[in-house]
Amino acid sequence: MPSLFKRLAATLGGLLAAAGIAHAADKPKEIRLDYAYYSPPSLVLKHFGWLEEDFKADGVPIKWVLSQGSNRALEFLNSGSVDFGSTAGLAAVLSKANGNPIKSVYVFSRPEWTALLVAKDSPIKSLKDLKGKKIAATKGTDPFLFLLRSLHQEGLSKSDVEILALQHADGRAALEQGRVDAWAGLDPLMAGSEIQAGSRILHRNVAFNTYGFLNTTEAFAKQYPEQVRRVIAAYEKARKWIVANPAETARLLSEEAKLPLEVARLQLKRNDFSNPVPGAEHVAALKAAAPILVEEDLVRKGTNVGAAIDALVDPGFAKSVVK
Repeated sequence: MPSLFKRLAATLGGLLAAAGIAHAADKPKEIRLDYAYYSPPSLVLKHFGWLEEDFKADGVPIKWVLSQGSNRALEFLNSGSVDFGSTAGLAAVLSKANGNPIKSVYVFSRPEWTALLVAKDSPIKSLKDLKGKKIAATKGTDPFLFLLRSLHQEGLSKSDVEILALQHADGRAALEQGRVDAWAGLDPLMAGSEIQAGSRILHRNVAFNTYGFLNTTEAFAKQYPEQVRRVIAAYEKARKWIVANPAETARLLSEEAKLPLEVARLQLKRNDFSNPVPGAEHVAALKAAAPILVEEDLVRKGTNVGAAIDALVDPGFAKSVVK
């Protein structure tokens, strides 16, 4: 009889231990998110510490990592350095189509955050004038893809210009120092160059600006769906705060990104925060933009970009949160 009790105790102990392990697996050791000056909601969240408050009782710390462009955010996601990364929609498609296992689970804004800029005294007046010119752009980002689509619109391709692969801040410096003829800019650097250096927008097209997506990895979404929903709920809180407090948002952006207030205001004027749930509208816009990825050989031959977009955009999490 004692041996029976021992076996029962051992079995019960094993079951409790297994339950403990399963419970521990229900939450990550930490949640790592990027923040980006082109994503005002991420700055609001980081500033107010709402995620830290929400996950404090769970003993899950929050770690913030600065992304200086979609390419960096996607690199962080691909390497496992962050669990959530802020990118442009078409940049996320490019990454997904090339094998990065990510999901777009929330739309943090509908921005006009990129355009083609030239120096204030530049003789360049049209897209056709860019033929044979040097243009700065950050590969793998919305500005880079915006540049390619804009050139195609005028019957030009990337082989008709000289593209200097520079990070966004370096591209701005190259334009203002006269080392390139044009720059595919990104806010808030673009707004700063307009206001502080008098740089002139040569070409703009709101429709060629793809949405600002919050992405997570497929593995994180599968293992921690509740945490994904809670992160989206925090983003929703930040979005609503931005809509209700535009002046305070401009001041916060100015302080966090170390920008003049007028630059922050110009950047925010070019953002629409009204539709945060990814869906048919976003899929359609991305599929309309997708041909540039094939035409410029940015994806492997034979890649079904449409299928990659369908697999990328996941509205389920946001639908369950956004009211």
